[in-house]
Amino acid sequence: MPWQSVNELCDIVRETSFAIHCYLKHGHLEKVYENALLHRLTKQGLRVVPQHPLQVFDEDGTVIGNYYADLFIENSLVVELKAARAIDNEHVAQILGYLRSSRIETGLLINFGAPKFSIKKYLMTDINAF
Repeated sequence: MPWQSVNELCDIVRETSFAIHCYLKHGHLEKVYENALLHRLTKQGLRVVPQHPLQVFDEDGTVIGNYYADLFIENSLVVELKAARAIDNEHVAQILGYLRSSRIETGLLINFGAPKFSIKKYLMTDINAF
């Protein structure tokens, strides 16, 4: 296993994404960046599933639907990709909603669409558990 913690996994994804951005620059469709990240992470030995369905749960645990993560890495990291001029509040709300409703703790929001590469990590922890 090339990573020991979800933080190390995030570092691998960040470094790989930055390398893709340096090579491809901005201006491609989101799917191009998704395919590039899938290809490069898989070459590094990571389990990456594109457009992976994740169940959305209601507060009582009932499954109320699915959403499709752009990439789901090592069964622990949701990656949402954008090819936009800038990250909007709607993009942040989207990743936070995905994490909250699917009960996945860690997610990355990556934007390849601007001249300056952007990546942000989001964590969902149950504050009531402490």
